[in-house]
Amino acid sequence: MSSTASATQGKMWFGHPRGLATLFFTEMWERFSYYGIRANLIFFMTATLASGGLGFSTDKAGSIFGISASAVYLLALPGGFVADRLIGQRRAVLWGGILIAAGNFALAANGMVSFFAGLVLIALGTGLLKPNVSTMVGELYPEGGARRDAGFSIFYSGINAGAFLAPLVCGYVGARISWRLSFIVAGSFMLLGVLQYVLTGRHLGDAGLAPTGRAEGPARVRLWLGLAAFLLVLAAAGALLGTGAVSLTATQLANACGLAILLAAVGYFAYAIFLAGLDAAERRRMVVVFVLFIFASIFWAGFEQGASSLNLFAAEHTDRMVFGWDMPAPWLQSVNSIFVVLLAPVFAALWLALDRRGKEPSAPWKFVMGPLFMGLGFAVVMVAAQRTVGGAKVGIGWLCGTYLLHTVGELCLSPVGLSTTTKLAPHRMVGQMMGIWFLSISLGDLIAGRAAGFYASMPLPTLFGAVAAVGIGAAVVLALIAKPVTKMTGGVS
Repeated sequence: MSSTASATQGKMWFGHPRGLATLFFTEMWERFSYYGIRANLIFFMTATLASGGLGFSTDKAGSIFGISASAVYLLALPGGFVADRLIGQRRAVLWGGILIAAGNFALAANGMVSFFAGLVLIALGTGLLKPNVSTMVGELYPEGGARRDAGFSIFYSGINAGAFLAPLVCGYVGARISWRLSFIVAGSFMLLGVLQYVLTGRHLGDAGLAPTGRAEGPARVRLWLGLAAFLLVLAAAGALLGTGAVSLTATQLANACGLAILLAAVGYFAYAIFLAGLDAAERRRMVVVFVLFIFASIFWAGFEQGASSLNLFAAEHTDRMVFGWDMPAPWLQSVNSIFVVLLAPVFAALWLALDRRGKEPSAPWKFVMGPLFMGLGFAVVMVAAQRTVGGAKVGIGWLCGTYLLHTVGELCLSPVGLSTTTKLAPHRMVGQMMGIWFLSISLGDLIAGRAAGFYASMPLPTLFGAVAAVGIGAAVVLALIAKPVTKMTGGVS
């Protein structure tokens, strides 16, 4: 009996392998760290130097926010590769957590070098930790089946727990005490997650210990040299930009990164469809994945403004007085997590009920709901922005309504996208397709950051109205092509 199998039959945690608790709390505190930074980063960058901020313009801050959020998902691709080929998931998660904590503490230090180094460390660490901790959850259930699905449901509740708690704790510390202290708090909890990961790692058995596609001999040496070269190039690029030796603004860098991601995605799909040796049915399904990629990117470009432009709207134009107490603006970042917890079971039951009646919509039709509800959410906040002209403030119900609509769109698109991508992709390309899904979030984050850059220079009703129009327009376009796109799936979706 393998040690993984032994671990799954040993000490239990709510009827599941005890190792699930180890990974649950590791992911919960990683998400706490991520959303703790996310709640305060835009405020920290745009605040004046005198008030403890960095004094960046909204345009610059939005671009940096978009690049950093994009890099978190983009680096999940090489993070999974490094674990598979070199160090295994177990070590990747450990080093990822250490890098994330170090990045948090670097953000709290004085100086621009430490600030940008902190963002890089967090992106590298998250790229190592996030894809690999989920892989290890699956390894705890070699038997598969419904018990494995239930284990993943418990695991994902840890994500929502961290996303809910972080804005409340770190958001309060940042808004009421110090942004830098809030980064220290986030880093400290990440260290707590690393500590419990090390102390309870024995419950994981041999899950994630050995690289699943371990490179040997000269191939292993080449991979280590390639990884070292990548880190050296990253450090050199940072040094050139930081010292001003290369003149490139944050906005220009964000535009270049967005274009590079889009070209990489289009190039990959062109290769997969025309040159990868797929049969006709597989090529048609790849076209469907490409279509869903485009509309997912549009959805994330609006949804991910929750921590940037909508966060600024919460701070500057929202009356947050509750029973005479001024609620910290970052607290509204927890609303989405609350709605996810409340509505996820409802949507799961809805799809099952429709399936039993033979009326469950296809994946493309479910995807229509994503940009549609994103656009409707921005239509709500557009109306709210019109009411703030002249200096008035609106109640928190406007943003809560926006977040409710965004959550409905998220639940129609995000889990469906993950499931559909795995079903449509050729078996030998499933891992690559999951990377492409993360790439859609990465591209969306970059666009969201650029859109947030117009917060100070464009009338808010115009900005929010433009995002609403793009979302609703994208939904209309997808609805018009949903029927032929559904046919191209060959009944898989």
